[in-house]
Amino acid sequence: MIRAVIFDLDGCLVDSEPMALEVLGEEMAAEGAPTSAEELRKRFLGVSIQSVVDHITRFTRRAVLPDFPQRFEDRLLARYDTELRLIPGATALLDALQAQGIGMAIATGGSLRRLEVTLRVSGLERYFTGRAFSADQVRQGKPAPDLFLFAARNLGIDPSRCAVMEDSPHGIAGARAAGMRAVGFVGGSHLSGMRDDHAARLRKAGAAEVLKDLTRMRDALLSGC
Repeated sequence: MIRAVIFDLDGCLVDSEPMALEVLGEEMAAEGAPTSAEELRKRFLGVSIQSVVDHITRFTRRAVLPDFPQRFEDRLLARYDTELRLIPGATALLDALQAQGIGMAIATGGSLRRLEVTLRVSGLERYFTGRAFSADQVRQGKPAPDLFLFAARNLGIDPSRCAVMEDSPHGIAGARAAGMRAVGFVGGSHLSGMRDDHAARLRKAGAAEVLKDLTRMRDALLSGC
């Protein structure tokens, strides 16, 4: 019986990933670690900024300037007020789960700062007061289970009674490692042109179902209730 749903934020509730991947690619190139748009989506979607820094360090064989995360976030968040959009159907999904008495939380690989700004600008903060968590708060980010287990502890709900909505194979793997039901989502605009391929990657990572829009997401998350 699912009693709580833990959401990834970027690419699942807000359509922010196109901006994030664009800015990330530009900043990585400036550090001497250029990458393609396809590799960005396949390798870095859903990971913490520290994982990106570690990759750049290995690729360039030199220390990354310590202001890299700050530069990336400053450029990204500057665009949010005018460009950030909700995934269609996000508030309807959250309203339905809330009305049913299902607990809800956020578990994002983004920083606490980015999490706070995203919830405020998008208008989603009312759903997640005191229940929005970042990889900044745990030892290891996705694909480790730490963040999902941290969210479950704060909700006071056993991991086996939690479901997770994720758009990243890293997130799906982390949810499954935490003993949670995982449902994949490929409706974000950053996956345009590669939805079927990405859906296959989510299933391989352990997603019980993969959906292209939020119409059936409540039922998929609560399957077995």
